[in-house]
Amino acid sequence: MAQYNPVTEAVLAALKAAVGAEFVKNDPETLTKYQTDEETDPRLFHKPEVVVLPGNTGEVAKVMKIANQFNVPVTPRSAGTSVSDGAIPVYGGIVLLMERMHKILEINEAGMYMVVEAGALTKEIQEAAKAKNLLYAGDPCSADSCMIGGNIATNAGGNRAVRYGTTRDQIYAVEVVTPTGDIVNLGARLKKKSTGYCLEQLIMGSEGTLGIITKATLKLLPLPPYRLDLLAIFTDLHKAVTLVPNLIKAGLNPTSVEFMDNKFVRSSSDYCETKLPHYEDGCYLIVTIETFNEDELDTKMEQLDEICESSGAVDVLEADDRVWNLRRNCLESTRSISLIGSSDDLVVPVDQIANCITHLMDVSKDFKFTLFCLAHAGDGNLHFQLLKGDMTDQEWEDQVNGFHAIAYPYVYSLGGRLSGEHAIGAKKLVAMEKVTDPVELNMMRAIKRALDPKNILNPGKIFNV
Repeated sequence: MAQYNPVTEAVLAALKAAVGAEFVKNDPETLTKYQTDEETDPRLFHKPEVVVLPGNTGEVAKVMKIANQFNVPVTPRSAGTSVSDGAIPVYGGIVLLMERMHKILEINEAGMYMVVEAGALTKEIQEAAKAKNLLYAGDPCSADSCMIGGNIATNAGGNRAVRYGTTRDQIYAVEVVTPTGDIVNLGARLKKKSTGYCLEQLIMGSEGTLGIITKATLKLLPLPPYRLDLLAIFTDLHKAVTLVPNLIKAGLNPTSVEFMDNKFVRSSSDYCETKLPHYEDGCYLIVTIETFNEDELDTKMEQLDEICESSGAVDVLEADDRVWNLRRNCLESTRSISLIGSSDDLVVPVDQIANCITHLMDVSKDFKFTLFCLAHAGDGNLHFQLLKGDMTDQEWEDQVNGFHAIAYPYVYSLGGRLSGEHAIGAKKLVAMEKVTDPVELNMMRAIKRALDPKNILNPGKIFNV
């Protein structure tokens, strides 16, 4: 276990000198507020010793230098929407909030890019691009509340990833404060670059363990003027999940393909007080097609309707805002059933998604928890939500571990991985060390040690150093 020093009066004085006394908080209410992110299991909470709100990159660098000087750990935090315990300060120390650094600094229509600070809300970035008739394609399901820095740090996916890719595919460059407090600009606004190591890609997805992202240059795209959202309803789970490869093979290039099993359909419908067809027995697949030509949209709409019906859909409807509201509220809706749950974020090759869903849902029948299944089906990203219910803590832990002991090796046997978009955080650290190739894991550890020799930045995440 890493050994750190406590936050003393000397540390507090240095932090106040760096960012201003009003932005250094250690009152009990604040510390309790930042002991968790989206985690609801109190056994996994850890209180920080101080919360610091820097106002610019220079102040972030000063905080990191202070942390190294006094050997105090730092946990960077965006909006706290992590479901993998990524923003929980496992070793206490400093929680570094990015919310003051929230500006959209530049929108360049001619160059089709945007420069933003790390604390800018993803929704506001999307809206700012749309106002210029452009598209920022990153679209995590928590876009209304999450920040772009957290999106980049976890390589967030979301609804549009099947067509546009994950967050790292939307980024040209990042400004980063290193674990030792230096400031560096990585990447460039270029179509191609073969100039040394691709360090910006290393930082993206590193979960705040290799550097703190303070600014980013985002790629913007032309905004497609024509769009169709379609809801295909199935009463046969296997037929529903086999629709996905049929869509891909047809060359429809969908923007999104979202799957909700019937448990999620019912829980989210109840939560949103909205009931749509086949509430009792339907699985939902939401498919979005976007084009730059109206005739192309009409052609794809007819083709999509035919594929859905031939794949066994019992109903095909236009998906309005009510449908997307159900999808956005799926995970939140389960908290009214069980406050404590475990959210898996498995990813498999698209051609294996049907096998994975049907097999693991069958496996879950041997366990006591309730299992819900949600998926970004177009890119093979599966969310299995396990709900505790009225089990004891020990029963719950045994049940979850038992399921994972079967599920994780199975996913890897299909060519899959532990996380498609939620990242590893603290929650999957043990599993990460079990399933990852030891040589690969040692390479990661070597990089971490080289860039963060004191293991100051976000310790206790991804793997043990």
